This record gives sequence, C-alpha cells and structure tokens, in this order.
Amino acid sequence: MNREKLIYSAVKVLNEDFHAPLERVAEVAQISKRTLYRYFKDRDALITACYVDMLETWYIAMVSAFNSDTDPVKQLEAMLYAAIDSGVKYIFLHALEERQVDVAAMDKEKVIAYEQAKEKWFAIVPQLQAKHIIDNRLSSAWIRHLFASVARASVKALNSGDVAPNDLKKFAWLSFSRSIGIVES
Repeated sequence: MNREKLIYSAVKVLNEDFHAPLERVAEVAQISKRTLYRYFKDRDALITACYVDMLETWYIAMVSAFNSDTDPVKQLEAMLYAAIDSGVKYIFLHALEERQVDVAAMDKEKVIAYEQAKEKWFAIVPQLQAKHIIDNRLSSAWIRHLFASVARASVKALNSGDVAPNDLKKFAWLSFSRSIGIVES
C-alpha cells in the first residue's frame, strides 16, 4: 500500500460520505486502520493530503488547458473545463471551502509554483480586457472569483443531478463568458 492509493481511497470514500470514519477509508484501501495511521496521524492530516493532491491535479489540468490553444479565449474556456473536471473528482473538499489547510504540511516549492502558474494563467484576463474582449469595468480579482464560483456551481449542479452532464460545461462557459462580456458569434 502506498500513500497515493490511500489518498485515492479517501477521496472515493469522502466524496460519498464526508463524515465517514477512517475505518471506512482503511476498509476501501484494504488495509488496517493501524496501517492508515502510519501514513496519516489523524483525519486532518489525511484531508490535508487530499487537498494537496487536488492542487497538484488541478495544476496539471490547468497547465494542459492553458497549453491547449494559443487563442486566449479558448485557453480560458479550457481552463474552466479543467477546473470543473478537477472539482468533480474532489467534490467533498467543497464542504471545506472556509477550512484552513495545514500549509506547513505542504511542499513549499509546489505551493509557490502553483501560485506563480495561477498568476500566469489569469494574466489572460488583462490581455483580453486590453483587446476589449472582456469588460474593462470588471477587476481581474472579481473575474477570478467568478471563475471559481462558476466552477463550484457546475460541480454542485452535476452532483445534484439537476443538470445533464453533457450540458454542464456548455452552460458553465455560457454563464461565465457572458458575465464577463465575451459574446461569441
């Protein structure tokens, strides 16, 4: 058993029932609870590891989305889809939006790389504002928050079953792009 398999099992269990006991995670991972505690001292340590895994997954997905096209509008659209896909995998973490994660347990270099990459990705916004593709009255910070909110709303809509999976990304892009002033012909 390795750490990655334990995190995978935790994500699976906690997505189904956030309040599931660690015994359930150990059962799905096919290990003893004692073995689980060798890797993670407590529930918070396991959740922090899941959060770090989510950031790494999100980072890889966003790099791929950013590099998928040279058109900044298409890049932004692909990045929204990547954020939705990453959010779906880690739905239980949405319950922890306001929770503080143990930053000391995270690899500082990875956190710095993630933050630098995030700044690079969202540098698209001022470029599109300069070309009058995105409404200049909206701040970049507002657009970033809106982006995250649309991604979260998409994941919640999918999880609730209220929106058909094949419509989800189309609705998300339409909502986000129009709210920032992008009108596609």
